[in-house]
Amino acid sequence: MRILHTIQASIFDVYSDHQIGRELKAMSAFLDRHPELVKWVAMDLHLKDVYGTGRQGLSAESVMRCALLKQMRELSYQELAFHLSDSNSFQAFARLSPTFFPKKSVLQSTISRLTAETWERINQCVLNEAIDLKLERAQTIRIDSTVTETPIHEPTDSSLLNDCVRVMVRLLKQATQLSGSVCFDYQNHSRLANRRAHKIFHTKGMGKDKVDLYEDLVQATSKTLGYLERAEMAVHIGCSNALASELWNAEVSRFKPLIQSVIDQTQRRVFNGEKVPAEQKVFSIFEKHTDIIIKGSREIQYGHKLNLSSGKSGLILDVVIEQGNPADTDRLQPMLERHIARFGVAPRQVAADGGYASGVNLDAVKELGVEDMAFNKKRGLNIADMVKSPGIYRRLRNFRAGIEANISCLKRAYGLARCTWKGIKHFTAYIWSSVVSYNLTVMARLLLSSIKPVS
Repeated sequence: MRILHTIQASIFDVYSDHQIGRELKAMSAFLDRHPELVKWVAMDLHLKDVYGTGRQGLSAESVMRCALLKQMRELSYQELAFHLSDSNSFQAFARLSPTFFPKKSVLQSTISRLTAETWERINQCVLNEAIDLKLERAQTIRIDSTVTETPIHEPTDSSLLNDCVRVMVRLLKQATQLSGSVCFDYQNHSRLANRRAHKIFHTKGMGKDKVDLYEDLVQATSKTLGYLERAEMAVHIGCSNALASELWNAEVSRFKPLIQSVIDQTQRRVFNGEKVPAEQKVFSIFEKHTDIIIKGSREIQYGHKLNLSSGKSGLILDVVIEQGNPADTDRLQPMLERHIARFGVAPRQVAADGGYASGVNLDAVKELGVEDMAFNKKRGLNIADMVKSPGIYRRLRNFRAGIEANISCLKRAYGLARCTWKGIKHFTAYIWSSVVSYNLTVMARLLLSSIKPVS
């Protein structure tokens, strides 16, 4: 069974008299002021479908609080399980009983069920309270973009083909157990594929020797794919366990088209000399949603581009996970439209990176009701057209630089540099959980420091 709230918090809950302990206590007070958050989390955990009997698991409230602790301290599930059993402050914040310490498997299975939509609603609740307390007015904002990587290695044709063979051999070994009395033959080409990929990696240029190695690797991958297709028929005929057969076929259906795409893009690039467009490439057979992100002369990154906005308080007001690698100039107006939809009014002043600058964007922003729009780089635009005076432009340009610190903190301390969760849904939830954890921490620090209302 699973309950909504911890029935009664311990009267012995003690937070450490340390900065982190005081912050956790302030964040806990915020969560107590908004019991509706727990109801949103309960919907993701499907509490209506849980029986009222059986062992009592983590309450919906504890799941949400444990998820926040994980992102706030950038912990793995194993580390989180340790700190929950070791730290009185963590136990008090998570609302755990003194004798109940969840294992990492319990934490993973519950926290991973929280959706990006729920985290986004929680974030809006945080921002609404910050506005009510006049910690943030969302009238002066700054916008910038960054990249969060997915958990993949740097993709090359040889490494992708090697991954394909390795996955297919694993599926073939499972198929021999599922097919029962129906036999099929196959050869394990994983060692050959691994050796060819290793030699390709250490062979410079694209001479005949390297092309020959690719031919062997592609041939091994194609043969293994043929074995897998024969295994599908054997499992269909000989498997007596319908559920196991369905799960195995689901894995095959997931990987098979990706493997075919990897073979095709390798043949086009290596043998035909084509330049395969980024939108037609597969960068990982495990995280197929991964995009290639190229920003100027910087290193190529593999993940997803994010557009963020923040205010004077340092709170992240919005984040958008983009598909593909859209130009910054195409994303300024949509970001402002989202801001208006969330807060009901256009910001009075906006500062953005030079990549967003264009005459079209400046006109569109002014039409939305923004009084001063300052781009970090003018890109041929006149200061008089952007803002009321050069002084305002300088202040907004300096203000914009602050979002770099916000992004840096999110990446260094809240896990935004690299997502460790798998799948696009979990990727999106991971991003939003990081933002919520960051915003809660910032708001707690603002409250503890008794910051004056922003002007």
